[in-house]
Amino acid sequence: MMEMMCVEFESKSENEAFARVVAAAFIARLNPTLDEVEDVKMAISEAVTNAIVHGYENDPSKKIFMRCSIENQTCQFRIMDQGVGIADIERAKEPLYSTKKDEERAGMGFTFMDTLMDDLQIYSQLGEGTTIIMTKTFSRG
Repeated sequence: MMEMMCVEFESKSENEAFARVVAAAFIARLNPTLDEVEDVKMAISEAVTNAIVHGYENDPSKKIFMRCSIENQTCQFRIMDQGVGIADIERAKEPLYSTKKDEERAGMGFTFMDTLMDDLQIYSQLGEGTTIIMTKTFSRG
């Protein structure tokens, strides 16, 4: 049986912490290890920060959508924005690449997401937004 939850929140930097806590609370039913919880929180943080900084270019009036679902021991996390989109996804996934170098961005967001989760998919359309889908299977139940 699949369980799901959805939240929508403003594109404000303080809501990155909110998204982390919501995701961690949702996966608690899977009895994750502390390392698994930290991995999820970091990946969610990176995805939400990307939406705020790159997708919406720090416009707090915009909305970010997060959907989490669980089936068996696998959780899927979707972070969606309706922002500017990504022109070149493969380039954006390169370690140290950032469109905001003047803001001292490390350019490691997608690298962290890919490393911390079991699967990472990125869908984007210029002028329409980006959806990041991350999947993680938890070791114990």
